Amino acid sequence: MPPSKKAKTSTENSKQEVPADEKLKVPESSTQAGSKSKPHNASSAVPSKRKANTNDGPAKAPRRSARGAPQTQPDHVKLINYLLSPDSLDACRPKDEIEDVKNRGTDLRTYSSTTFSPFEELMCAVILSRPISHALGLRSIRTLFNDPHNLTSPKKIRDAGFESVRKALDEARTQHRQKTAEELVLLADAVVEHLGDGEDDVSLEREKEMLKTHVKGLGKTGLDIFGRRIQAQWPTPYPFADQRTFSGLQKLGLPAAAEELKELLDNSWTQMNVKGLGGDEDEKKRRVFVQILERAVGVDLEGNADAVREQAAPSPGK
Repeated sequence: MPPSKKAKTSTENSKQEVPADEKLKVPESSTQAGSKSKPHNASSAVPSKRKANTNDGPAKAPRRSARGAPQTQPDHVKLINYLLSPDSLDACRPKDEIEDVKNRGTDLRTYSSTTFSPFEELMCAVILSRPISHALGLRSIRTLFNDPHNLTSPKKIRDAGFESVRKALDEARTQHRQKTAEELVLLADAVVEHLGDGEDDVSLEREKEMLKTHVKGLGKTGLDIFGRRIQAQWPTPYPFADQRTFSGLQKLGLPAAAEELKELLDNSWTQMNVKGLGGDEDEKKRRVFVQILERAVGVDLEGNADAVREQAAPSPGK
């Protein structure tokens, strides 16, 4: 049985941190977009040239003066094709993940480069909703999903039990281990008890409210993370871009509104480098859409937006 909630560490009681999926690296003169702003879809995310009313619409990404703006302006097709290429991966990854892949090989399952099952995506959403850094969140996922733990299904988690989940998080050297382990066990229990055995996961798409109710770690932020990723597999949420993607897309110079980004893909599809992607055309478009969102978020969190723009369209003479 999981320890009592009174066993929380002082770190877990801290209210100064923000979720791993929302931590930004911005200049000291800039301000961070509010992490509690309501995630949104479609056209409501379009940035305005005028100062927005703070009571209307989503929080905007940090403003930058024209003097400090990046000079490189790659066209959208070149930028997207670069984001789709393996060359952009390291710009989206924390340094320890880059080293981990070098040491353990490309078969290592990572959040940055692997398509997970729906249940695994839910686990990732719970982990990334915790107030930890991007690097710690991704390290936790790698530790849980790879040898020797391989905690990748409701059955495996329930069979392993709370202590084994907690031990894996200890090995990941992350924060909030106790709370995260409790929430992952609750997630496995909720899926099994309310959705059958949960191995197929197909009914999760219809049960978001149940998950929000029964899994405390999967609140609004977690469901948005899950919705952003799962649309590669499920057509219903598509096109969906949550508030967290807004900053990354804007810094890269891509449309920040979901419908506008989808329209860009539709209009430029024949120029996209999608060789090797499986599925029909609609599925490929969803997968490309999700990859763009995920790379934009990773690049933003790692502070590499300007470097990616330069790599996508090098300045003359470079």
